[in-house]
Amino acid sequence: MIRYARIAQKCNNGSIGSLASPLLGRSSAIPVSQHRKNGPALTLRGATAYSSSLPPINNYAPIKIPSSYTAASTRHFSSNASSDDSPLSQPRESMHYDVVIVGGGPAGLASAIRLKQLSAQKGIDLSVCVLEKGSEIGSHILSGNVFDPKALEELLSYNEDDGSGQHWTEALTESQNSKATPVTEDVFLVLTESGGSYQVPNIFLPSQLHNHGNYIISLSKLVRYLGEMAEGLGVEIYPGFAADEVLYGGDGSTAVRGVATKDVGIAKDGDPKETFERGVELLGRQTLFAEGARGSCSESIISKFKLREKGGAAMQHYGLGIKEVWEVPEKNFKAGFVQ
Repeated sequence: MIRYARIAQKCNNGSIGSLASPLLGRSSAIPVSQHRKNGPALTLRGATAYSSSLPPINNYAPIKIPSSYTAASTRHFSSNASSDDSPLSQPRESMHYDVVIVGGGPAGLASAIRLKQLSAQKGIDLSVCVLEKGSEIGSHILSGNVFDPKALEELLSYNEDDGSGQHWTEALTESQNSKATPVTEDVFLVLTESGGSYQVPNIFLPSQLHNHGNYIISLSKLVRYLGEMAEGLGVEIYPGFAADEVLYGGDGSTAVRGVATKDVGIAKDGDPKETFERGVELLGRQTLFAEGARGSCSESIISKFKLREKGGAAMQHYGLGIKEVWEVPEKNFKAGFVQ
């Protein structure tokens, strides 16, 4: 079973213990120290996001960043001493990355994988981490899914060929013991108020409703598969830690510096308990929010920068869906049937 790194708990002296390697789940994974030992150190001090020895990916223009933090190939925990004895006012420990991704779903993990693919192609050693609130990758992804594999197959095409010629469906079965079933029959029904239904011929349906070439999968298993792949490429994944606050630059700057995890061990009256632990800051040159439709950090940024108002965007609309799991008798079961 794949084992994900977890942020170490504070030691008794207030410092942070060692960080478990996030690359433990696959025989092909390389420990962080080995994976990064030949990479050039990247130190930023208010200049640009890349040093002269590290050209920007795809030759993008250098990105201006705040001068208040440093990103490097090897990250450490850091904090500042405080004279205030209140645990709630103590500074957070911090970790520095090139890219911090909030959300370990399909979008966040695919982004992390693509960043690592690009960094390998360009010879740049980028540090990428993914923060996931679920106890493990895939634990908050409950959907059964009729899956269009086009985007996944494009993403996988950039991986180095291991010579096996293995299709992603075979790799999914091998990794997660989950089978991707090709859609073989597709039926679209319109339900009537009287309790009946009638079928709309596929020829009259728009192409978006055609499932030819799609697969029936467990989305949770697919996400776990992507998490395993991301770890194999050197992405650091931290499940069980929810981003609670968006961090901005100091001195009135509106630049996003990263996110902070939630403080734990707080009583109902707001006072810290004996089990209190301060949250951790994850700081990045770039922060990518992949929280889903109603992510709290994303909503905070949308409100702060008035993105809906400035973009003239319509408010989001939501529908209530009810999901049921049916046990179908073997005689009625049709593999690959979508209705």
